[in-house]
Amino acid sequence: MSSLAIVGAGAIGSAIGWAATEVGGKPTLCVRTGFDRLRITKNDQTTEVPACTVTDPAAVDPHDWVVVATKAQDTAGIRGWLDRLVGPETVVVVVQNGIGQRDRVRPLVSDRTEILPSLIYQPAERIAPGEVELRGDGQITVPAGPVGARFAQVLAGSPVPVRQDEDFPTAAWRKLLNNVTANPITALTLRRLDVMTEPDIVELSRALLVEAVAVGTADGAHFEPDEVDLSMRAYLRHTADPGGSSMLYDRLAGRPTEHEFITGAVVALGARYGIPTPTNQVLLALLRGLNGSTQV
Repeated sequence: MSSLAIVGAGAIGSAIGWAATEVGGKPTLCVRTGFDRLRITKNDQTTEVPACTVTDPAAVDPHDWVVVATKAQDTAGIRGWLDRLVGPETVVVVVQNGIGQRDRVRPLVSDRTEILPSLIYQPAERIAPGEVELRGDGQITVPAGPVGARFAQVLAGSPVPVRQDEDFPTAAWRKLLNNVTANPITALTLRRLDVMTEPDIVELSRALLVEAVAVGTADGAHFEPDEVDLSMRAYLRHTADPGGSSMLYDRLAGRPTEHEFITGAVVALGARYGIPTPTNQVLLALLRGLNGSTQV
């Protein structure tokens, strides 16, 4: 069986690690705080599995697959892990929000290293190190091709299967459309997804999406004519869920948020293509104020 290492075992990294163990894998979890078991709660049922966690990069060797599941803003800090985990045949799978996943990791590895960008749809909340609550089924999306097909086999039959997409750039933009509404709004209001049904918030969401769709189209995404309405319906389906967004969870935990890689990506690309993004710019300014940060 292929060896698998996961760098960053927060909500998403832990969910992937659990999924791998469910199909016989023994993933190495590269973390800041070690733990000896994964506790995954889904549909009010808790599963416990042993966890192989490592806190020192010097203690690991190259693996066949390395999944980068850190927050996007923490990517530069994993170079020490990648230096030890990545060998000549290693494939690095980047499971992060935003777009341009491959570009974020490329400076940290050899030009010859294969990087597989990916997206994950997995409602998840980290309760404590190694303890995660899943609020629904998960799925990873990767570009179609031989490498994507090989990675799909690693998690075949698991609770978090891998799907290949022939138009991955558009899929990445569709995930960004999902994030560009719920993430900043829940983080700024400190409300969970129920806030998204309020009339004023619905109108705000539509304005954010209209701008993001225009920018994504300029960036090469192949959207449907009614993409804004499709996105609105997609996130409204989840508003009865008591959960929140990853950005809300980060703010509640006092962690930096991914605003530069979600809202910031829309604003930056809008400026590049000459497309106004005033609504996203307002939210970005507020998020930067909350984080005490400036543009990265």
